[in-house]
Amino acid sequence: MSTDNLVLEHLRAIRATQDRHTERLLEIAGRLGMLEQQYANISGRVDRIDQRLDRVEVRLGLIEA
Repeated sequence: MSTDNLVLEHLRAIRATQDRHTERLLEIAGRLGMLEQQYANISGRVDRIDQRLDRVEVRLGLIEA
């Protein structure tokens, strides 16, 4: 095997590894985006629960309005 062929073989292996890493990074980025959306949804729900609790406390006279 000539030196040129050996270098090309190594470059192909590097490219294949890089392609796999790129695919994995895109998958991770997509999953992170989904997690961010879920967090935003949960955060909004917690905010609404907090507002409702404040109204209940005011109605029961537990805190001042």
